[in-house]
Amino acid sequence: MTTADLNSIALMENIAQSRPSQRCRVAFPLQWMHGTKDSATVYFELEPKEEVGSHTDSAEEILLVLEGSVEATVGEETVHAEKGQLVLVPKMVPHNVKNTGSSTARIFGFFGGANSIVATFDHGWGPEGERIFDTAALVAS
Repeated sequence: MTTADLNSIALMENIAQSRPSQRCRVAFPLQWMHGTKDSATVYFELEPKEEVGSHTDSAEEILLVLEGSVEATVGEETVHAEKGQLVLVPKMVPHNVKNTGSSTARIFGFFGGANSIVATFDHGWGPEGERIFDTAALVAS
């Protein structure tokens, strides 16, 4: 049986050099390298005023707010979501999540129909400005 503990998972810190508010801590608890065949997951944390940054994903995603208060933009629509609420993000539709609260926001995402995900960001991450993130490139730890 494969399991993941979100309370002790190691998070990678991502920062967009060109946009200081585009910053998050992220992990991919269940992916192809853990044995998934038709689904994948992402877990991320945002501090107040931080955002993931506008991007598209190669698979449909359902976001579950575990803690905090966020603004989710999907396509041209923006909604406020809090603990216990879900947001549907269709495949290849631009979306962003921003922490609008005063405490850390914790979000869990479920991807259906794919065991690896390609995310393409409007603004790149890190000093190199990398815009494309492919979970198939992750190495199991």
